[in-house]
Amino acid sequence: MEKIIDARKMACPLPVVNAKKAAEEMNEGDVLKVIADNETAVSNLKRFAGYRGFEVTGEKTGKDEYLVTMKISGSVISSESGIETVCAPAMDDMLVVLSSDTMGTGDEKLGRTLMKAFIFALTKQDRMPSGILCYNRGAFLTCEGSESIEDLRILADEGVEILTCGTCLDYYGLREKLSIGSVTNMYDIVDMMETAGKIVRP
Repeated sequence: MEKIIDARKMACPLPVVNAKKAAEEMNEGDVLKVIADNETAVSNLKRFAGYRGFEVTGEKTGKDEYLVTMKISGSVISSESGIETVCAPAMDDMLVVLSSDTMGTGDEKLGRTLMKAFIFALTKQDRMPSGILCYNRGAFLTCEGSESIEDLRILADEGVEILTCGTCLDYYGLREKLSIGSVTNMYDIVDMMETAGKIVRP
């Protein structure tokens, strides 16, 4: 079985949301193709497929046109009653900056608890941030051992871009332990901060 989704002109994270819904209807070995009109959608779709364990390729097929092809494999997540209806959260022009694995100053244990609660709360908002940027000790949040990995995975599945400073990963010896999102650099960090409509620092 092959299914094609035309995700052109869909606002982020709708391409991922629609791909997730379609995948839930498909069986192992089926092929899902998504037509997109921007590289961000392609990146998000490939990230979604990677999390689900699907084989995935992405190619540019024309001016402002891309094709992402996924081969369904493994256990496809679905609701007990069939296809789960999900109302896609709106994306806000907001960048969340996490420069530590604790929230606030004072007791470290309390700070870790607060940060975990903050990231969990992000998954429950009607409007999602466009991106989450982690640097300095914030790099620990996206690596093995972090109690926030599953919540960050939920956000990534909804199209939120999660980026971690490469210099920070190297400094703390974490590069091989990165579990969610991708690696970024100082040039991109500055660019993201300068262009963000709103920056949130817990």
